[in-house]
Amino acid sequence: MTERLDGRVAVITGAGSGIGLATARRFAAEGARVVCVDIDAAAGKAAAEEVGGLFVQADVTDEDAVREMYERAVAEYGRLDIAFNNAGISPPDDDSILTTGLEAWKRVQDVNLTSVYLCCKYAIPHMQRQGKGSIINTASFVAVMGAATSQISYSASKGGVLAMSRELGVQFAREGIRVNALCPGPVNTPLLQELFAKDPERAARRLVHIPLGRFAEPDEIAAAVAFLASDDSSFMTANTFLVDGGISGAYVTPQ
Repeated sequence: MTERLDGRVAVITGAGSGIGLATARRFAAEGARVVCVDIDAAAGKAAAEEVGGLFVQADVTDEDAVREMYERAVAEYGRLDIAFNNAGISPPDDDSILTTGLEAWKRVQDVNLTSVYLCCKYAIPHMQRQGKGSIINTASFVAVMGAATSQISYSASKGGVLAMSRELGVQFAREGIRVNALCPGPVNTPLLQELFAKDPERAARRLVHIPLGRFAEPDEIAAAVAFLASDDSSFMTANTFLVDGGISGAYVTPQ
């Protein structure tokens, strides 16, 4: 594997599992020094140990914790080149707007949207000092499509991530800081596996609409993140980067 990220320092939130863990592995394989951030100490430590990186336990909805996690990364490695703001939740009580309570709405917004706001707010000044950086924010294909099987706060939060990423990508472009929104389709992660276990019918309704006929694997999404983090995407910013198996381009899926 080419070392496109050799010598660069990357901070990944939600690094303990799923897309975050796969990306930590991919970044390390491409030469980056990786800071693995997770609220789950056991999972985060295991990820950091596997990739030879630094573990920081943090609640990404806590402003002080977010500021400190970047300070720790820079203190340890001297710089910040890549911020992959990936942490997110999709709890079962986030459902139709008719049944989702305000507490569930706010909890999802805090973790999925406010955390990205905080991560960008405190990552950008470090990148400004060196005149370069790449920020990748995890949005979703649901940010560009509507779903009859709704997760109302999740969908709204990802739409917010997409809009914020576009604005930041434009605002900081001439300072050498690129900001792109990664929009994965359904991915075979513990979150999706839990959905299958709890509600197979709801999960199957998602699968039928994907032209490729399967869910993504975390490694496939990690490859897209590595591209956005690297100079291979040097002319891309404020971009909606869909990696969705064709779902957002389909009118009728193939038989």
